[in-house]
Amino acid sequence: MGVAVPPAGSDAGGGGSDSGPGPGNPFAGAESRPHVEGAFAREEVALANRNPGMPLEGLRYDVTPQGMHYLLSHFDIPEVDPQGWRLSVGGHVQSGLSFSLADLKQLPTRTLRVTLECAGNGRAGMSPRYPSMPWIGEAVGTAEWTGTPLRGLLEKAQPAGWANEVAFLGLDRGFDRGVEHHYGRSLKLEQALSDDVLVVHAMNGQPLLPQHGHPCRLIVPGWYGMASVKWLSRIELLDRPFDGFQQAVGYHYRKSAGDPGIPVTTLRVRALMVPPGIPDWYTRRRLLDAGHVELRGRAWAGSGVPVTRVEVAVDGEWRDAVLAPAGVHRYAWRAWSCPWEATRGEHLLQCRAHAADGSVQPMQPDWNTAGMGNNAVQAVQVTVR
Repeated sequence: MGVAVPPAGSDAGGGGSDSGPGPGNPFAGAESRPHVEGAFAREEVALANRNPGMPLEGLRYDVTPQGMHYLLSHFDIPEVDPQGWRLSVGGHVQSGLSFSLADLKQLPTRTLRVTLECAGNGRAGMSPRYPSMPWIGEAVGTAEWTGTPLRGLLEKAQPAGWANEVAFLGLDRGFDRGVEHHYGRSLKLEQALSDDVLVVHAMNGQPLLPQHGHPCRLIVPGWYGMASVKWLSRIELLDRPFDGFQQAVGYHYRKSAGDPGIPVTTLRVRALMVPPGIPDWYTRRRLLDAGHVELRGRAWAGSGVPVTRVEVAVDGEWRDAVLAPAGVHRYAWRAWSCPWEATRGEHLLQCRAHAADGSVQPMQPDWNTAGMGNNAVQAVQVTVR
């Protein structure tokens, strides 16, 4: 493991990467995307083609297979040579450090089963809709992530006494709303020192795939996926709030354009159902035979808070589902099931989760300008023959 000093003039606040509209910026004027209703725009469909979700039948698996786990990449997937890749730790530290992939693999290792969900999951259910990735409900997955606790890297670097925030910069770079930047996020120092925040190199026992952040990424359990920076290349200790675009501007709950907003952080409580029966190819409407049906799905909440109850409704009549034992995976979703004697006709199925902190899924979305954190109750229309 080598030692490196951050280059003179490096900007720990914004990673030296943000630039607003101006000369040389072909995307000036792209800052505003008016809200829309109705059909998805061509650009939204193109984003959906780039960023696949997990088919909801994937809720059957305790651990989502790598090829089924949802993906969201803000910019292009970087081309990274794992032999030449380095992870630097610098900023307000006593010892600037640089790690190769081999260095990281020699450090103490943990594997955590973690449910990740995109903060924009459910955006398509908000009206009017912010034009962006048009998630319906499939932006979720659970994997076993293997890596080294971030805490160990920070302790080796010895943060200065006045350092209070940790920024994480990825190798992916592009424009969002007219601003050029590397994707970056931050955590307060006390959050970053949690034993459960990992710098990972493997997913489900295999090296990270390029689209999942190869060779190395961050995993912040219990938070929406935006915090788990992929293609991690720089960690910087700061003495002030990180002002990178995705931290200071993106990922806020806002009710209007001028609203400073509330930062998006931990997962909201949620349950999803495996769609029962068989689908129509185009509409995805469901058909099943009359008789006994075992409805099932998964439920989760943020910050390791346990799910305590799941309810299922058939045509508005709610009943308790059976929760699987909680087990040892505090950051992973929990299975549930509910028997139903299906009768002929049209039926509306719904499910909602309760968490130990008292939070319950709402029946309607909590509208915000960016379409974030929509954990409204799922509804599945079925025809029984």
